[in-house]
Amino acid sequence: MQPAASYPIGTPGVVWGAAEVAAWRARQVRRRSYADDVLAAIERLRAQLDVEQYGELDYGADRYPLFALRSRDWRDARPVALVTGGVHGYETSGVHGALRFAGHHAADYAGRVNLLIAPCVSPWGYERIHRWNPDALDPNRSFRADSPAPESAALLQLVAPLRERVLVHIDLHETTDSDESEFRPALAARDGKPFTPGTIPDGFYLVDDSAAPQPAFQQAIIAAVAAVTHIAPADADGTIIGSPVVAPGVIEYALEELGLCAGITAARYKTTTEVYPDSPRATPEQCNAAQVAAVRAAIDYALAHPATPAG
Repeated sequence: MQPAASYPIGTPGVVWGAAEVAAWRARQVRRRSYADDVLAAIERLRAQLDVEQYGELDYGADRYPLFALRSRDWRDARPVALVTGGVHGYETSGVHGALRFAGHHAADYAGRVNLLIAPCVSPWGYERIHRWNPDALDPNRSFRADSPAPESAALLQLVAPLRERVLVHIDLHETTDSDESEFRPALAARDGKPFTPGTIPDGFYLVDDSAAPQPAFQQAIIAAVAAVTHIAPADADGTIIGSPVVAPGVIEYALEELGLCAGITAARYKTTTEVYPDSPRATPEQCNAAQVAAVRAAIDYALAHPATPAG
């Protein structure tokens, strides 16, 4: 684990400027293909779902079309279920869990709910297995008006006309060992702050909205996922990643205030999943299956309780 002082970019205690961001970006290497892994999968889904291009990222030599999947039988009178993956591109099961849900289970909801699925919000990060975009910005802290992250701005524009009609939004993420070995030290270095080591939860957990918690909804998802993979226990101090555990496998964040993807709509039901792919107790297959189980449980609960008050 690297202390902040040894991070290879920048000067300890000094916020990065353009030169440091450029030096960091030059170190990032393409490790997998968005076209092969994601666009090809989306193309295969055209027989089942409508495919909509909602933007394109222009990063010099790298251009990435952004696609969403919609229910073919969309009706404006129905509620909307929003599924997002790959906001942090390196979080693999978020992308492939969203695609698997679309391919294997979208038909189960025909005539009941409008599905809108954005499976890979951050393709540059997907290819480089990184949390940030090429400007060293975290898309999942950038969902706000005048967003500096084009990935976030494009998704906000896609969702804006539906913001008040979304019933449930589930945003698919992972917590990995590299959060502690690379991404948190990089964040500290970028912001000119000391790096304080933390812990990585061993297991699945959820992030509810502290402004309008829905504990029964969160527990319905936990129960479904527990049949697929293990749920993260609290640390000795009763927290997960430093936040108090409010129920088994559940913590809370101020989603909209923090600029998080799960806060971009007025949905009654919101959650962020966190799978732990580096656990010796979980396989990639289990991680993808856990994401799918979480999506299905979230939508099923929301459809069964459309008028449950917040709190």
